[in-house]
Amino acid sequence: MTYPETLEYLYIQMPEYQRVGHLAYKPGLGNSLRLDAVFNHPHQHYKTIHIGGTNGKGSTSHLLAAILQQSGYKVGLYTSPHLVDFRERIRVNGEMVPKKYVVDFVKKYRERFEPVMPSFFELTMEMAFLYFEEQEV
Repeated sequence: MTYPETLEYLYIQMPEYQRVGHLAYKPGLGNSLRLDAVFNHPHQHYKTIHIGGTNGKGSTSHLLAAILQQSGYKVGLYTSPHLVDFRERIRVNGEMVPKKYVVDFVKKYRERFEPVMPSFFELTMEMAFLYFEEQEV
């Protein structure tokens, strides 16, 4: 599977709110928790800051990431949505996740995550969590 084929799979196969509307919405955290269990809760293996709210999440998270990085920390940053490149969503110390990682993640874990039927957001979030664990942020 190539990188463009992988992106097509993610955009077409995974329910995405912008594409299918309310059908992609799954109330509660049950599905996210099931998916997280499949990957052995990678986000629990490093310190995490979750920024929520209505406005300013992107600006705040980028500013905080820059401050932490300048302070000597290795920083993972997951944001959504992306503007141009899917890989903008997942960064370590400002560097986008490699295309090869995105392809390898889908190839390696597809049989594990498909039974959970994750949404596009749930899967990309879990991809970020696992990448951050592997990068030892």
